[in-house]
Amino acid sequence: MLSRFSFRQVILPFFSFITLTHGTLSPRLNNDLAITPPMGWNSYNHYSCAPNETIIHSNAQALVDLGLQALGYHYVTVDCGWTLPNRTASGTLTWNPARFPSGYPVLGNFIHGLGLGFGVYQDAGLQTCMTGEPNQVGSLFHESTDAETFASWGADLLKYDDCYSEAATGYPNVDYTPVVSPSGRYANMSSALLATKRPILFQICDWGVDFPALWAPTLGNSWRVTNDIIPYYRTIPRILNQVVPQTDFAGPGHWLDLDMLEVGNGVFTTPEEQTHFSLWAILKSPLVIGAALKDAYTGIPQASLTILKNKDIIGYNQDSLGVAASFKRRWTEEGYEVWAGPLSGNRMVVALTNLENESKSLNLDLPVVGFQKAGSIKDIWNGVTVNNVLTSYTAQVAAHGTLLVELGNLTSTGSYIAEDAVTVGQTTTFGKIYGLTTSDKYSAIISFNSKQTSSITVNGDAYTLDGSSITVPLSLNATNNNTLRITSSAIPTLLSITPQNYTFYPSTSFTTSGSSQLATCSSGLCQPVGSKIGYLSATGSASLAIPAQYQTTSGSAVSKYVEIYFCNNDIAFSTSWTTGTNTRNMTISVNNVITRVELPLSGRSSELFSPGKGWEDTGIFGVLLDGWTDGSNEVVVGNVYGNQGLVNYAADFVGLGVYW
Repeated sequence: MLSRFSFRQVILPFFSFITLTHGTLSPRLNNDLAITPPMGWNSYNHYSCAPNETIIHSNAQALVDLGLQALGYHYVTVDCGWTLPNRTASGTLTWNPARFPSGYPVLGNFIHGLGLGFGVYQDAGLQTCMTGEPNQVGSLFHESTDAETFASWGADLLKYDDCYSEAATGYPNVDYTPVVSPSGRYANMSSALLATKRPILFQICDWGVDFPALWAPTLGNSWRVTNDIIPYYRTIPRILNQVVPQTDFAGPGHWLDLDMLEVGNGVFTTPEEQTHFSLWAILKSPLVIGAALKDAYTGIPQASLTILKNKDIIGYNQDSLGVAASFKRRWTEEGYEVWAGPLSGNRMVVALTNLENESKSLNLDLPVVGFQKAGSIKDIWNGVTVNNVLTSYTAQVAAHGTLLVELGNLTSTGSYIAEDAVTVGQTTTFGKIYGLTTSDKYSAIISFNSKQTSSITVNGDAYTLDGSSITVPLSLNATNNNTLRITSSAIPTLLSITPQNYTFYPSTSFTTSGSSQLATCSSGLCQPVGSKIGYLSATGSASLAIPAQYQTTSGSAVSKYVEIYFCNNDIAFSTSWTTGTNTRNMTISVNNVITRVELPLSGRSSELFSPGKGWEDTGIFGVLLDGWTDGSNEVVVGNVYGNQGLVNYAADFVGLGVYW
């Protein structure tokens, strides 16, 4: 007997996580700051560790003159390169007078005089992340002194880096696998800042080491999720794949920091800059401009400035609900993915991103984000608003571009009203009916205004209506354009499609071969099975014969929506500068029809100290698989292209859920 369990899904989790004892939310630091994500400007992305007084003055003034301050860009932060190599005789930090001849207190006064906030930079290690020589002293063991110094200068924000945590040699002495968590050093500075009694927004920048989402909210107002952004577009999907399992940790006063913006630095195309800004905004990352707004040599391009000043997108970032968007679904081989999140006023923002290097027409199926109909769709980058959109919205999306839409007046998935149909005589036709999976196991509830007894036909099949509603079986294809025709003496007022059966097949039911291995996980992990299959490769797989739970009228192969339960914590730390993606491939074949999926991270635990080190936290990834037939279906999980890619092994496999 096949070991499995079945249940009926009411809400379709296109992408989700199973969390029990690990990955729980923490209380937040209560310093009454960053109730919405911070916005501002930082010197590092454009000027590296070589800021000076003139640069800061001109860019701060430009925030005001270009209208950015009025839109919420408030903080001006001087990043690395501002200090002298050593402390003063009294043990305090001081500025480099060659770069800041007027001094830091005067600089702070200038910034405050513009109505802006003054941001300073330091490091939780022995030295700052300064490139070149001489290196500059960090705040380790001097937290109280430095916090008091920053407060005396009128600082409003501290960005706190994590270089040279082990020793003051070998730039930048970054330790991605420290013996001791960096959290203690950040706790020391957090306490020191609070002791000054000055409200100083605290930005934790440990690049995601030791999964700071579990400890940073109690210490700071934001925390870096990943290693640095780099001036190549591949950095955008790499960062997003690392953010996937963390979005629910964000909230008022504590935000995921995806790093500073590259918009305006001339390293991305305009569609890529739109994608970058859109996703950072809806994920509730701090919006920190990293481009030169204005200096003696350059100014920000108008196209980039227009992106940074988009009021709708800034509004999504600063929305009072304070809920970050989450990853919904990825079509790996088709090359696009969907993120979505709720907004105040019963609205939703959705981003459909083209992952490929060419423009393409893409469909946004509303049921993917939980809705059947939108009373309005505001298409931000195309500058149009469309009303009464049923099931799907289609647009041309540039290479690496994003369709960003705001949905309003929403109807839940599976509900269709009379206005959505066309009635001619006694025949009412509902079009654009969404099918998640190809199946004859759907049910349709057809409702009328009053009770009656009469004959009714549904897609040619005859039934007797006795009451105000009738439930009939329904066959749908996995598409957004199914049709249902109802012939009756009364006009139906409501059509409700109920979900189909769901069956879960655990990894323990699969047979391993080659390099693949079944392993028992730590207590409470690899849910809902407690085991997983690892080392799936081009020469190692796991297989199971799954009997069909349906009959196909055509006898041909059909598509089924499935959910892959997986574990992936292959974090791109040192490889983030080059080939790191924070993903692992997996292939699933059904009767020799192969589908490849690119799976993001699932880890919601410390990669250093937790049981399983994040490799036993389960993510759920939805995908449509072709090849299903009547009778027995041979399902093989592996990584058949592993010898052609960057990583030989697939993500670990926990189980497979099939929507029949």
